Amino acid sequence: MNNKKEPKVNGIGSVMFFTENPKATREWYAKNLNMNVSDWGATFESRNIDNPDQLESTQWCPTKKGSDYFAPSEKPFMINYRVQNIEGLIEQLKANGVTIIGDLIVHEYGKFAHILDEDGNKIELWEPAE
Repeated sequence: MNNKKEPKVNGIGSVMFFTENPKATREWYAKNLNMNVSDWGATFESRNIDNPDQLESTQWCPTKKGSDYFAPSEKPFMINYRVQNIEGLIEQLKANGVTIIGDLIVHEYGKFAHILDEDGNKIELWEPAE
């Protein structure tokens, strides 16, 4: 993404939550709510309001209880926010004294960072790859 864009959250990338049995949870939602699920959860697609030709997605992700992926938070959920200009946002967060967990992670599908909010909730920030 263009790093000249204002650093900010512009959507929800995923909602992750603990469950004792992710497979059974996915199956329950598929059977009872007709959700199209995979091993990772479910994907909901929508159009970008500023660019209707662009599809975006939000992931729904049941996660095995006890996973350390949400650590150091002890909460049973984590939200992934879609952002633009993640590097600029990280700098703003550092300047505001926000706890940054680890380093910026880069994958072929985007960049990720993790922070803690004032209530100790771990938040995942994701800037999708162009």
